[in-house]
Amino acid sequence: MERPVFSFFSKLIMPLFYDKKFLRGRWFEESSLGWTWCWRNLWMQKVKGINRDIPFPVSFRNEVSSAENLIFDPDDMNDFNAFGCYFQNFAAKIVIGKGSYIAPNVGLVTANHVLTDLEQHQPGKDIVLGKNCWIGMNSTVLPGVVLGDHTVVGAGSVVTKSFPEGWQVIAGNPAKVIRKLEKPTENENQNKTIV
Repeated sequence: MERPVFSFFSKLIMPLFYDKKFLRGRWFEESSLGWTWCWRNLWMQKVKGINRDIPFPVSFRNEVSSAENLIFDPDDMNDFNAFGCYFQNFAAKIVIGKGSYIAPNVGLVTANHVLTDLEQHQPGKDIVLGKNCWIGMNSTVLPGVVLGDHTVVGAGSVVTKSFPEGWQVIAGNPAKVIRKLEKPTENENQNKTIV
């Protein structure tokens, strides 16, 4: 629902706190929910200092290690405004494909500890999620994992290896393919309206 006065006021104030390149897209232009996230997170993020250096609105109930190593489309800002997500990317990149959803309490981990010296981390490895993926609640994605487009990760799964083929449901610990998804035909794609 659009609230013109609220959005107008927010467009003037929020660029003082957040990078303008993130204050666009469907959550800001087609709805006022993005502005609501900005106001909701402002105190904890910019004043109290939880995720202070992150240039876009992030719930204080999430942890983001590095904004520079996080690649995503502003249309997917919703992924940072749920709760309990851990984006551990100080040592490598996390790439989130457009249209992907990350449920609450998901951990995306790019570097593990050295097993013989827990004070140190192993070299980081990028995590890449394809377009239109869905990472179910309480799942963990480990370093170096690549998920192809339209991969669904079942709730509570631990993804230890890549599934680049896409169009599948994976689940378990360690995650494995439990179902293939049928790709739409060319005619179905042409008739589909994207919302």
